[in-house]
Amino acid sequence: MTDRPAADHPAPDGRLPDPSPSHALRAQLETLATEAFRPELAEIDRLPTLEIARLMNGEDATVATAVARRLPEIAAAVDAVADRMSRGGRLVYAGAGTAGRLGVLDASECPPTFNTDPGQVVGLIAGGPAAMVTSVEGAEDSAALARADLDALGLTADDTVVGVSASGRTPYAVGAVTHARALGALTVGLACNPDSALAAAADHGIEVVVGPELLTGSTRLKAGTAQKLVLNMLSTITMIRLGKTYGNLMVDVRASNDKLRARSHRIVALATGADDDAVERALTATDGEVKHAVLVLLTDADAATAARLLDEADGHLRVALAKAGGAPGADG
Repeated sequence: MTDRPAADHPAPDGRLPDPSPSHALRAQLETLATEAFRPELAEIDRLPTLEIARLMNGEDATVATAVARRLPEIAAAVDAVADRMSRGGRLVYAGAGTAGRLGVLDASECPPTFNTDPGQVVGLIAGGPAAMVTSVEGAEDSAALARADLDALGLTADDTVVGVSASGRTPYAVGAVTHARALGALTVGLACNPDSALAAAADHGIEVVVGPELLTGSTRLKAGTAQKLVLNMLSTITMIRLGKTYGNLMVDVRASNDKLRARSHRIVALATGADDDAVERALTATDGEVKHAVLVLLTDADAATAARLLDEADGHLRVALAKAGGAPGADG
């Protein structure tokens, strides 16, 4: 038996228990570091604007340190993700609200940055695309919705699902990770509270504990920044491991506009030291493919040979350069 008062009997202090379904949730939120109230900031609205800005900047400065504490876990997750993706798997982010939007943002930036197929890195947000700009009532509370969204992708054991949730308890994110793991997919749980259900449900739990927010419970602030930093690492370092870069050059960039065409030209010039005319000829011969153009210029191979060498090297430019006879820096 428990000494908890029945729903229709007063507690020892004379108050009736709260019978609403939200009572347990409110009690749960009160235990989360990201939801904690900071009495020292209770009059922040009375401060000069510059002082508020200084306070926010000071808060933000602590985020990178919190992320640094989790670098071993992040690195382990990256290696596991890269292994799955090298076998043709996909990287899928799943979250609600700010966390979901950050996942969609990271996924949407991979095709122009790394020339990934649009379906290779996927962002799922509770409530669907409309939830990017408008709150969708109840969507984050549905684990069933997460299961349906993943089932629509035809998830396989080579895929990775990253659940993202500041609280670490959001049913959509936890449900996505739980369902994905049951299907044999790799799972990562990214949260901003310790001992979270999300991290516990995943193969790789990453808990970046940033503490209470400047505005009580506004996890679009430090927690959102921490999530963005970690998602940057997950996608960027995975793509480095997959050979999407040459040194720190984005040699898989997709030249879809004037800025990116200019960037492609500059990347080829930096990688090869060739003059503008030679770079343009190489890019023209290779239909604008930066890796191919670099290989042509550094090995004197023709465009068809460059394409074959890169295909045999699974897209790793350094490996293709070594196979073609070597080039400066082509021994890795």
